[in-house]
Amino acid sequence: MKTRLISTLAVSLLAVVSTFAQADMAVKGAGGMLVNTSGMTVYTFDKDVAGSGKSMCNGPCATLWPAVTAAADAKPADEMTILTRDDGAKQWAYKGKPVYLYSADAKSGDKMGDNFKDVWHVVKP
Repeated sequence: MKTRLISTLAVSLLAVVSTFAQADMAVKGAGGMLVNTSGMTVYTFDKDVAGSGKSMCNGPCATLWPAVTAAADAKPADEMTILTRDDGAKQWAYKGKPVYLYSADAKSGDKMGDNFKDVWHVVKP
């Protein structure tokens, strides 16, 4: 019984860690919108200025709208660029605008953040 519980916990932990690692990868097109490699919908924020190299979503905002982070060795490609956030983390940007996930989206394909407060939008390439 103990072995079974430990095995189940190990598999669960691996799944959680894998999900977080996937969320930090570059984005791709799917179903007419951009998603991360886990299939989670990617958003832009109207208060961000394209090409400024800055994210205006920090602190509590970043808790609700986590940045789509880039690995330290990630390279820009096509319309995807990388900016450095105020906390030093690297973040993906689409056409110069930082991109985010929405914490209320629970599964692949959710897009509950689209038009949230009329300032958050699904990225449609």
